[in-house]
Amino acid sequence: MFQKAKNIDSAFRHIKTFSLIVVAGCFLLNAFVFYKSYVLSAMLHDKIYVLYGDKVMEAYAANRKDNIEVEARSHIAIFHTDFFSLDPDEKVIDANITKALYLADGSAKRQYDNLKETSYYSSLISGNISQQIAIDSITVNIKTEPYFFHCYATIRIIRPNSIVTRNLITQGYLRNTARSDHNPHGFLIERWETIENKDIKTEYR
Repeated sequence: MFQKAKNIDSAFRHIKTFSLIVVAGCFLLNAFVFYKSYVLSAMLHDKIYVLYGDKVMEAYAANRKDNIEVEARSHIAIFHTDFFSLDPDEKVIDANITKALYLADGSAKRQYDNLKETSYYSSLISGNISQQIAIDSITVNIKTEPYFFHCYATIRIIRPNSIVTRNLITQGYLRNTARSDHNPHGFLIERWETIENKDIKTEYR
């Protein structure tokens, strides 16, 4: 009889231990599921889904500081491309310059006015001359605002009988501004100036 009672007591202890293990396992499993749900929820908040036609594209939200150097270089490249890409067509010139001037302050407008006063654009049109720019590199110091930059590029001036390649170096500062349709990166180029713009070679056609 004592042996049976001892066996019952031992079985009860085993059941109690097993029950505690099951309860502890359930608690740990619930805690793990709760944690993973929280992580998944946080990840979903950083995702944006964009509907483009009949396609859904996934985008990720990020702080501006994470991509500020990339955006700054892109802003500078777009400005220089619009300002220096010219064809012998008044409408094309006006359209490109207008887009460029949205990205910079009065320093760019002054350079445009100087070129216009010297009949530079009229000469392009009358001479059937095109101008193309290739950005070689852009350096931006994002440690202090406004951000100082240098832009290194080459310009090809395509005339009916020759192609002149010029070396172009400019510098200026970038200031943060509000984003808009005309200025999607939210920067404004200030104190922009040309340091070097000289011929490096001429090819005859």
